[in-house]
Amino acid sequence: MSANPIHNPSASGENELIITRLLAAPRDLVYAAWTEPQHLDQWQNAPQEMTVTVEKSDIRTGGEFRIVMREPNGTEHRLQGKYLEVVTPERLVFTHTWLSVEGKPGPETLVTIAFAERGNQTELTLRQTGFTSADARDGHSYGWTSTFDRLADYLATLNHSSLKPATDSSQRMKEKK
Repeated sequence: MSANPIHNPSASGENELIITRLLAAPRDLVYAAWTEPQHLDQWQNAPQEMTVTVEKSDIRTGGEFRIVMREPNGTEHRLQGKYLEVVTPERLVFTHTWLSVEGKPGPETLVTIAFAERGNQTELTLRQTGFTSADARDGHSYGWTSTFDRLADYLATLNHSSLKPATDSSQRMKEKK
C-alpha cells in the first residue's frame, strides 16, 4: 500500500543506480521523515533489521554525517558523507563513502534524492552515481530498496493530518539550541 514501486531499480550503466518509489504520504512529511531526528530515530534510515547509531548529523549544505549501521549479528558498517545541496522539501544531494574497519574511506559515490508531490503521495527518486563495479551498485540497490520499504512502513503508522510541514533544516538546528 505505502511503497508502490513506479520503476524497478535500474542502472543506465555500471556506475549508476536509479530507484523511484511512490510513498503514501505528503511530500513535507516524507522529507521530514528523512531529515528530522524524531522521525529518523523511529525508522533508522537503514535496511530492514539493521540499527543505526548516528555519530554526526548536520543536514544543511556543507554539513556532514557519519553513522554506524549494525546487523543483528553485530557486524558494523560505517558510512560518512557531506551534504552538497539541501533544498527543503525538494532535494538532498550528498556524498556517500563506506569506511574500512580502520576508518579509511573507500570509493565515494554521489547520491541525489528528489521528493516530488504526486497528489497526497510523494514520488521519491534516488540516483546514486560513481560506483566502481556492478556488484557495488547492486549491493546498494538491495540496501536502498530495503530502506525505502522500511520508510514506507514507518510512514503508514503516522497520522498525516496531524503533522506540521517540514521546516528548513538550518532553522530546526537553531530551534534546538
